[in-house]
Amino acid sequence: MAPATPPRDLEAGPSGTPDHVRIMQENRLKAKARLQSLAAAQNPTTLNGNGKRPQGPLSLESGRSSYSGPTVGPNANLSSSIPSNSRNANLGSEATKVSPTKRGQLAQAGQPRDDSNAPLPRDKSLGNYIEYDLSRLHNSKGGFLVEEGDEYSKTAEELAREKERERERIKADMEPGMMLDPSRQEACQECQSLEIDDQLRRVFGVRVCRSCSKRLPEKYSLLTKTEVKEDYLLTDAELKDTELLPHLLKKNPHKASYSNMMLFLRCQVEAYAFSAAKWGSEEGLDNEFQRREDEKARKRGKKFAQGLKELRRRTMNDTFRKRQETGNHTHEWQDLGDGTQQCDCGATIDVEVF
Repeated sequence: MAPATPPRDLEAGPSGTPDHVRIMQENRLKAKARLQSLAAAQNPTTLNGNGKRPQGPLSLESGRSSYSGPTVGPNANLSSSIPSNSRNANLGSEATKVSPTKRGQLAQAGQPRDDSNAPLPRDKSLGNYIEYDLSRLHNSKGGFLVEEGDEYSKTAEELAREKERERERIKADMEPGMMLDPSRQEACQECQSLEIDDQLRRVFGVRVCRSCSKRLPEKYSLLTKTEVKEDYLLTDAELKDTELLPHLLKKNPHKASYSNMMLFLRCQVEAYAFSAAKWGSEEGLDNEFQRREDEKARKRGKKFAQGLKELRRRTMNDTFRKRQETGNHTHEWQDLGDGTQQCDCGATIDVEVF
């Protein structure tokens, strides 16, 4: 069996002669001493009594500004590539912020362009321009005079309400399909015309044409909610009941943001008001209207009498208080002749002499 090469002892020291090993150790110790003395000269507060720095990393504020890189070793030539004005990334934005005034001063002083504090170069091709603070600008509508009812002068909440009402009106104004069978086509109940008003048929269930609705306003005219309450003395609960009195919603003519108008058909309102469920007849409605007017007059008279009584009470209190302040008055009569005497307070009496 051929002899094998013994394995290399990894734990053994450096190979070579004893003199070679001694020279290597001396050079290593000399280089370590130079590095320690250089660190002590540049940052003496971070070294302890044995000439070594405390355990832990060095602070960036104390070491970065003075230490510019290794002076010995293979990385000694890299120190020249690091800019001298490199910023500290650990500082906040306020610490590294340069104000516009300082930028202008640096530009006037001829600060070199490679300085980080120098202002940015201005592109002369842009010409003269003005920088605006957009956070302080307001919408002036391009200088135009916007009317009150314009959509640009409304808030988002008003626009949303108006769109919702518009959807309700569009849904209510949808036309039904056409009837192809003439026998099933509905006719006007006044003139038997086939061209009936679809709006009155759909909302109020009344089959009447447009010409008849205009020709007979005493039956087919539309009344507002206020007119129904004042003329026929109906309540809000009765007007909101769609099964009792159907109504038509339309856009308020006074302002778009107001609530929609509620329009009622006159013949349906009169039929309910003159029925036994409400006033019974026209005479019953007139009697109720007269009773309410008398009640209003009685309340007005009572309120006037109450105010007059309160005024008299305050007047008597003022007169009594004045008498208490001035004290009891004793008349001192002076003869004016002709049997008449007068006091200083203005009172006069007639005296008969026997």
